[in-house]
Parts: sequence; C-alpha cells; structure tokens
Amino acid sequence: MLGFFLNAISIVSFLRVKEMRTPSNFFVFNLALADISLNINGLTAAYASYLRYWPFGQDGCAFHGFQGMIAVLASISFMAAIAWDRYHQYCTRQKLFWSTTLTMCGLIWILSIFWAAVPLMGWGVYDFEPMRTCCTLDYTRGDRDYITYMLTLVLLYLMFPAFTMWSCYDAIHKHFKKIHHHRFNTSTPLRVMLMCWGPYVLMCIYACFENVKIVSPKLRMLLPVIAKTNPIFNALLYTFGNEFYRGGVWHFLTGQKIVDPVIKKK
Repeated sequence: MLGFFLNAISIVSFLRVKEMRTPSNFFVFNLALADISLNINGLTAAYASYLRYWPFGQDGCAFHGFQGMIAVLASISFMAAIAWDRYHQYCTRQKLFWSTTLTMCGLIWILSIFWAAVPLMGWGVYDFEPMRTCCTLDYTRGDRDYITYMLTLVLLYLMFPAFTMWSCYDAIHKHFKKIHHHRFNTSTPLRVMLMCWGPYVLMCIYACFENVKIVSPKLRMLLPVIAKTNPIFNALLYTFGNEFYRGGVWHFLTGQKIVDPVIKKK
C-alpha cells in the first residue's frame, strides 16, 4: 500500500503539473507506472493471502505471473535508462529529445511484454509460489527450459542493467568529485536494486543447478516479498529524492512552486 500511494503521487503529479513534463522526467513517470503495476500485483497476492487460497484459478495464476513479470522487467530497465539519462545530464550536457525518450520507453515496454510472454508460449511456466497465494515463474522445475530462460533473463535484465547503472553512476561520481559538488549519492540506486532483487535472483539461479525445494517454503516466500519492496525505495529515490522531480510533486501537493535547480556549465 505504501509503494502504491507513493508511486500514485508520482504519476498524478506528472500528469497534473505541466512544468514536470520533460523527457528526463518521463523516464521517472514510466518507472512509477511499472512500480505501481508491481504494487497491484502484490496487493492481489495480499488479497489471496487474506482469503487463505488463490481465488482466480489456473488462468488467473498465469496472468498474475505474466503481469508481475512485465512490471519487474520494465522497472529494472527504466532504472538503467534513468542512469543513462543522468550521465548525459550531468557529464556530457547532451540535451535529451522527446523522440529519443519515447522511442526508448516504447522499446522497454515492448521488450518487457515479449520476455514476460515467453513462458506463456512454453519456454518456462508460470505457477504458484510455495504458499499458493501468488504466482510467478516456476523455479522448482529446474528443467532445461527454466534454466535457459532464467539465465537469459539474468543476463539481459540484471547483469546488463546493473553494468549500465554502475558505469553511468561511476562516471557521474568522478564528475562530482572533479567539480567538488556532490548533488546526490551516486552509489545508492545500484545498491538498492541489488539489495532488493539480489537475494531472490540468487535463489532462482540456485534453482538452476540444485533442488530448491530443500529451502524452507517460508524463506522462499520471504525473498520475493523483499524484492517487491523495491517500488517503495524507487519512489523515495527517483521521485522524492530527485531534484528535478520533487519540485513538481511539492507543487501538486501544496500548490506552491519551487525553482528547479540549474546545472551550471563549466
């Protein structure tokens, strides 16, 4: 619920405050859309937990897993896109055009939908989590389809985005150090992403080579719950901790305008 409301504020602020509608902020807006979609996925699981059973049948389980996978892949992709944008914003001073932003956002959503739909076509399977109150990629099978699909996802949607974020924020950190003005903590975004998703991904990789059923079902449920706290941290980092975005949120919440920061050219 906390992640839902924080990301809802981010989305509504972008739609209501005209000054916020910039190409760079559009990445943050799309990240909030992906994260609120993941929050809705989690609220569905919370409802099933309250009922003590899954009320939507096997088809509902497959759709729940599909929708959640889209949200996860898009969220991680937009975090990498924001890192790339910040690199150009602070280091190269290249102006971001709407055509570039819209193209990148469109590609991210299309690729996320494609890779999330692959298990529906037979490469991997969506099935119940151990407590049978939510659905995700079935990592307990450990067959060839699961192994190849999971390792492909780890390469494309964890290692590549993580490398992009590390390289971009490392360059930004060096730039801040050079001008003796640190505008934000450049190590936090990558650390937060790995803190939330790292343990769950490690369990999925472990399931590629060993029988994951020996791990306690409660522990196997705890790891995705930790991962799904990521939208909360994203809202705090990219919306309320973003010097180019939080002013619009303040304007939406209070009606008071604050002056946006200006990056001085040297």
